[in-house]
Amino acid sequence: MSEKKVMLGNEAIARGAYEAGVKVSSAYPGTPSTEISENLVKYPEVYCEWAPNEKVAMEVAIGASISGVRSMASMKHVGFNVAADPMYTVSYIGSNGGLVAVVADDPGMYSSQNEQDTRQICRAAQVPVLEPSDSQEAKDFMKLAFELSEKYDTPIVLRTTTRLAHSQGLVVLEDRVVPEDKPYERNIGKNVMMPGNAIKRHLVVEQRIKDMAEDANTLKVADKGASKDIPLNRMEINDTKIGFITSGIPYTYVKEACPNASVLKLGLVHPLPKKLIKEFAEKVDTLYIFEELEPVIEEQVKAMGIKCIGKEAFTLQGEYSANLLRRTVLKEDLNINKPADVPARPPLLCPGCPHRSVYTVLNKLKIHAAGDIGCYTLGAVAPLSVVDTTICMGASISSLHGMEMAKGKDYIKNWVAVIGDSTFMHTGVNSLMNMVYNQGTGTVIILDNSTTGMTGHQDHAATGKTLQGKVVPAINIMGLCKSMGIEHVQEVNAFDIKKLEEVIKEEVARDAVSVIITKSPCALLKEVHFPNKCVPVPEKCKKCGMCLKPGCPALTRNDDGTISIDATMCNGCGLCKNLCPFEAIETVEK
Repeated sequence: MSEKKVMLGNEAIARGAYEAGVKVSSAYPGTPSTEISENLVKYPEVYCEWAPNEKVAMEVAIGASISGVRSMASMKHVGFNVAADPMYTVSYIGSNGGLVAVVADDPGMYSSQNEQDTRQICRAAQVPVLEPSDSQEAKDFMKLAFELSEKYDTPIVLRTTTRLAHSQGLVVLEDRVVPEDKPYERNIGKNVMMPGNAIKRHLVVEQRIKDMAEDANTLKVADKGASKDIPLNRMEINDTKIGFITSGIPYTYVKEACPNASVLKLGLVHPLPKKLIKEFAEKVDTLYIFEELEPVIEEQVKAMGIKCIGKEAFTLQGEYSANLLRRTVLKEDLNINKPADVPARPPLLCPGCPHRSVYTVLNKLKIHAAGDIGCYTLGAVAPLSVVDTTICMGASISSLHGMEMAKGKDYIKNWVAVIGDSTFMHTGVNSLMNMVYNQGTGTVIILDNSTTGMTGHQDHAATGKTLQGKVVPAINIMGLCKSMGIEHVQEVNAFDIKKLEEVIKEEVARDAVSVIITKSPCALLKEVHFPNKCVPVPEKCKKCGMCLKPGCPALTRNDDGTISIDATMCNGCGLCKNLCPFEAIETVEK
């Protein structure tokens, strides 16, 4: 009997890649996709790496595919924007060894700056999309994706979402089957996308999409529970008064809330099986299109002249649920209790976080920060209130340069760009290069906490350790900045607030590009140990509140105006002690 295991969706995707014989995987960490690579690296037969960004990851996978092996790249939806450049072109080139991009969308924006729908990008790029509904399908669809990639000579996108990525389900495990490497054959017309070749390949792509749409009804996946193959796109005909066309996680909501309804479950969401859709629509009285985010399926169904109900009944924003169906379709009075009246818990920088120290100094100096993607975005909220902008990875430096070009040097004398070490390696390098090349004068603060913090402490090119655990030479950030011709590069301990204040004042006053590297490790890194903790000295406390200004959650004010420090939370960074002018806080050994 086959082994069964409860798996996260991301864990099942990794297992599917392993079973499919994948040999090369490249990715950049991004919630909700991160755990795919973290699970795949557990299989020593697969080469896994963290790339500096998603564009590089996609190109690594493409190179491996061209050479004849099955390969993949994993990313979150906004990372797919970064990878779009190679993806749009490899759609024309196609694949040799199977080529799959796993893209994790984030309905509800639990950890993202927007709520975009990957299916729209894939339609524009003419790349087929598979969408699983549970962990078992996540594994099975991953294996099917490689088969389809090789059969139709195309990259395939496996689209997942936060709910699927981080929910668990029972998965039947199978053996790894490694197909024979495909031979590399030099083919300039197929692999070199100069205009003359691309024009011809575009015709191939158009035909490929038509062929897949025609063949969709014959595509099948193994049903492990019933020991048989079932259609990838399938009709489940029950009560025909109500019918749903749906896919992915929303399919599970339909089955929970409306178990007796008829359903057309789509596993291949691009291209759509139009004949099957028409056949299903004729069988039901009222047709609903139940899809999260954009009306990708709905608009195509309506364009076919089929009457259906979609976004006029269901929201464009956020995650769907079974309760949404109960309210909207079944008209049930759910009588859901009002949420408990509990105190708000806004996200905070951790106790001992070096970013808090940097923002405390910037706040004191009344300096605005053009921000970036990472933990340090929390510097936008009170009480630190320093970060004024957050756009996308690497944009802090570029947007600060844009401000200077628009308003002049004097305008940015009370501005800096802040960016993390991982984000700097991702796309900050290019932005800094542009600032140097076009003679900007901005000050960039690289908040080097020795990890990719927000996604769970992944390594990157400047940490000196690979995804596979190999110790390698670390990229020297200071040396990299100096190699661009930047003369003024200083490294400062983030918790040395006197030195930091001095350096920031000095650098923002310059009429030249300058870089400050605040180097202190993330407080949550396993190898970071704090030998001390901070304790208050109540008899010296003047109740001024200076120590409370950085908003460290370990500190609270007592009824009498003095402060308490929670020993279980304090990491002994000493920021509060350094801010106290009355020596009312001291450090002691833990």
